[in-house]
Amino acid sequence: MKNKLKKFVLLWGFFNVVLCCSDCFSLCPALGGCLGSSRDAQCPGAVAVKKRIDCHPQPGASQEACEARGCTWCSTDVPNAPWCFFPEDSPYGYSRAGNIEKTDKGWRVTLNKRQSLSLFGNDISPIVLEAEFQTKDRLRFRLYDPNKQRFEVPLKIEGPGVTAEEANYEVEFSEDSTHFTVKRKSTGTVLWDSPLVDLFFSNQFLQITTTVPSTSVYGFGEHEHPTFKHNMDFSTYGMYARDQAPTSFANLYGVHPFYMCVEPDSNAHGVLLLNSNAQDVTLSPNPSLTFRTIGGIFDFYLFLGPTPENVIQQYTEAIGRPHMPAYWSLGFQLSRWGYGSLDVLKQTVDRMHRYDIPYDVQHLDIDYMERRLDFTYDKVNFAGLPEYIQELKKKGMHNIVILDPFITKDEEPGTYKPYDLGQEMGVWVNNSDGVTPAVGQAWPPGDSVFPDYTNPRTVEWWTQLCLEFKDVLDYDGIWIDMNEPSNFLRGQYPGCADNEINNPPYIPSISDRSLSQKTLCPDSKTYLGEHYNTHSLFGWSQTEPTFNVVQQATGKRAFVLSRSTFVGSGKHGAHWLGDNFSQWKDLRRSIIGILEFNLFGIPYIGADICGFNYNTTYELCLRWMQLGSFYPFSRNHNAEGNSEQDPAVFGDEFARISRATLLIRYSLLPYLYTLFYESHVHGNTVVRSLMHEFTSDQQTHGIDTAFLWGPAFMIAPVLDEGARSVDVYFPDAEWFDYYTGLKVPSAWKKNYSTVSAPLSKIPLFIRGGYILPEQAPATTTTKSRLNPFGLIIALDEQGEASGSLFWDDGDSIDTIENENYFLAKYTFSKGNLKTEILKNGYPGADTLKYNNITILGLKLRPQAVTLNGRSIHGDAFSFEMSGKLTLRISAPLTQELNIKFY
Repeated sequence: MKNKLKKFVLLWGFFNVVLCCSDCFSLCPALGGCLGSSRDAQCPGAVAVKKRIDCHPQPGASQEACEARGCTWCSTDVPNAPWCFFPEDSPYGYSRAGNIEKTDKGWRVTLNKRQSLSLFGNDISPIVLEAEFQTKDRLRFRLYDPNKQRFEVPLKIEGPGVTAEEANYEVEFSEDSTHFTVKRKSTGTVLWDSPLVDLFFSNQFLQITTTVPSTSVYGFGEHEHPTFKHNMDFSTYGMYARDQAPTSFANLYGVHPFYMCVEPDSNAHGVLLLNSNAQDVTLSPNPSLTFRTIGGIFDFYLFLGPTPENVIQQYTEAIGRPHMPAYWSLGFQLSRWGYGSLDVLKQTVDRMHRYDIPYDVQHLDIDYMERRLDFTYDKVNFAGLPEYIQELKKKGMHNIVILDPFITKDEEPGTYKPYDLGQEMGVWVNNSDGVTPAVGQAWPPGDSVFPDYTNPRTVEWWTQLCLEFKDVLDYDGIWIDMNEPSNFLRGQYPGCADNEINNPPYIPSISDRSLSQKTLCPDSKTYLGEHYNTHSLFGWSQTEPTFNVVQQATGKRAFVLSRSTFVGSGKHGAHWLGDNFSQWKDLRRSIIGILEFNLFGIPYIGADICGFNYNTTYELCLRWMQLGSFYPFSRNHNAEGNSEQDPAVFGDEFARISRATLLIRYSLLPYLYTLFYESHVHGNTVVRSLMHEFTSDQQTHGIDTAFLWGPAFMIAPVLDEGARSVDVYFPDAEWFDYYTGLKVPSAWKKNYSTVSAPLSKIPLFIRGGYILPEQAPATTTTKSRLNPFGLIIALDEQGEASGSLFWDDGDSIDTIENENYFLAKYTFSKGNLKTEILKNGYPGADTLKYNNITILGLKLRPQAVTLNGRSIHGDAFSFEMSGKLTLRISAPLTQELNIKFY
């Protein structure tokens, strides 16, 4: 409607019938819009366009409906800006009632609704705003109904508590009590500023707005975002778990209401809204954020940083540190939905081995099942599967089986244990009556019921079945799919009742503006309450019990891959970016996805290499194999009915290039594994943006076409069809070409430079000042873990570098907690390399050796080299004029090295 009105007005002006541009349509008020370039002058006294907060966030706004709400109506040609918005003297919101009350953890204040006017009815008054000083760098503040318990996410985030004086933040009301603010003490920067007149708290509509100190805002998910740094031009993102292939601006599989903001002085902070109800957030150019949700409470956590890495460390300390993956799971993985038979699977595996392509893990999608029934396998098309799994294990490989969260109810009684046992134990999500199971449709034949993983009895049921299935197929991990939960109907049979739970007065900006499309009715009942509140927790609640049973079944570290995630899912599971498409756009945007999930505390993340939907092309798949070789979770996967796309199917040249790139990954797995150790222990990101490391460089804030492993290794993939070069931005540091060891020219620093990228190469660079452990690669991690180690030492401008190596047996449970690991620290300074062994608790390290040390950036050729006081013959090292030195040694990994270069 808006676009048609604007077009009509422009035509009207063109024919000089009427002109109305400066007084907000005094001549043509029925059109409800304004012409002219100065939008702030069109409505005298109106809020500036960039500050507008939508007063009619649901579809169907009109001038009449807007003004009936006591709001202002004025069109604008600023894209996405609201035409109906709150005036400066808004009749809504809350005001402070009485004095601030001190509590054991901080303070609280009561707020009263200012007037009786309501947007969606059932406004709650009074409400309480409570601030809790959890740590010196973490503040919790929440708004809740003091007279009635509302749903809260069952994720406990507690802190030891600090005094206001100890905290690095200040929490205050403005002098006139109209604004609630949080400031950084050290700089005075306002991190959060909410006007109480923009606050709403009704039974099914909560809204709060805050300004942010800059437009460098990152996070919010799960979505396919077009850029890592968000566009603040009134972009709105809905969050509500949904089975939906990645689509711009659509809510996808998981919910992560977390963002990070980089302040103008390069400090950073993060904010979490811990709320699981359907919600959306609007990013406005003020800059500001407007949060809306339709249930629960406002439960915010603010993390002070001040570096981006500090923010994520503090965030994961609160929600749960990422789990430590098994070493084998960092190898390359292969999957497809549609092998169709064991023979086809064997042919695929055989050609991978024939080309010697590194390859550790084989996945089994739903076609391995008998008629797509969980906890079965097809004894006709996949006859011999249990025996074949054992064959792969003997070759050092691992396997993952998929399980879906819906169970058919229509098998003959006594023939399908998962349903019979679940019915006996009462484990299903129920209809609104709380008694009869909710029945929908999914992959299995007939109709399906849905386990309620928030119910302890369901955990018992799931644990028993997964343990029994281990005796059928000797799996190493479980892939849990479709757990939004997905349902092929709009709600369950016989449809959703017409009530305010199923059809609330406001539905956030989610696909179809529907809470029941492709899932269950919101008034369904779970153990924790209505599905209205718990829907987006389904995958989260399934992940932990799956993690626990995989460890119990295998006796080893768990591998759990979940499609639906929520705040804290990284503690027990991995994630992939869902049913993407074989398109260049999806290749490019996968980088944004892996960066975001590292912000969300789920660093073991990847996208389906070569794309899931559609047929790939040779060039796209090859470039994707190159990029995907550096996803933390590296898996090639595609859909039923599409052409095969494993890296062995395209012929010799494709296989050769894929093998070469994967061998680089495998050689650097000790570095990647060490990053996961630091993630598990300290909460670090594994993959991070250039902005993370070079926050004060404004150029890095918008870069999402290259990324880093940790602080030191840059991957700059080709993302455009036909391209044979890449424009790479090099922040102010020493950088070295991974392939040649050549130093990047000084003129390239803080500039974009064109780097050659023939079809056979993905550009890779090492940052000076860091030491990367490496290991001679092999075609499986089982083999590569036996090989000699090396060190790549990339020197900074001062000729210094440092790094570390974490090593354990790779798959035992709690090796870090039990101190069964090896940890070494490396330091290079003043021509001297020293290693310090910080922990030597893993006996297996005794059999491993160093055999190669590479130094990049040496200014002069050394005349002599000693290892622990003994001279090394000159033929044991070579020096290139580029400053690259290669040293061949033989020294135990557990020996502290002291190598001097004279």
